Amino acid sequence: MFKILLAEDDKSIQKNLSCLLAKEGFSVIGASGQKEALEKLESEQFDLALLDLALADGSGYAVCSAIKKRLPDLPVIFLTASDDEISVVTGLDMGADDYITKPFRPMELVSRIKSVLRRSGKTQSVFEIRDIKIDTVKGKVYKNETELFLSALEYRLLLAFINNRGVILTREKLLNEIWDLAGEYVNDNTLTVYIKRLREKLGDDAKNPEIIKTVRGLGYRMDA
Repeated sequence: MFKILLAEDDKSIQKNLSCLLAKEGFSVIGASGQKEALEKLESEQFDLALLDLALADGSGYAVCSAIKKRLPDLPVIFLTASDDEISVVTGLDMGADDYITKPFRPMELVSRIKSVLRRSGKTQSVFEIRDIKIDTVKGKVYKNETELFLSALEYRLLLAFINNRGVILTREKLLNEIWDLAGEYVNDNTLTVYIKRLREKLGDDAKNPEIIKTVRGLGYRMDA
């Protein structure tokens, strides 16, 4: 689980972002100002820092400067209420990996975070959804700590859903996922069969699925 330092002095924003990121599988440690953020960096290890530019007792710039001096490999994303060129350039020149302007769409922020983590060479290897755990390094799937045995195509489908949680995947997109692995054309009926089998192995109720949900007329979605 990736651990994020969130430096944001607006308590409501900090709370909402913490809840959002927790639902996405991140561990979030909040800091209300510059001093607290620097103290957290001294006492804990993080995978990414999410910094508001304007903090009550200082600025995100100061925190970023301290990070790049002591922890140069720790990626930084700035949250800014201003999209003026000077603020953006200043942040990037200090070594920030990205920035996002308020107000922003929640899933856009999540996407930016995941993108920065990938570019920084940080990839999540274990995912959990309800009572299902997927270890992508070992290529194993567990339900309540009992290993499930999936076919290669079923496993590939599961990874497609895990990597796109909260996103509707069309049947065409999923067919492409299967085709890439199988090396041959797979028709629409085959996809239906594999989704049915995957749901059964995951213990997902076919009539009222809670893990892989059907979005009528659009495709399927695994909730974040």
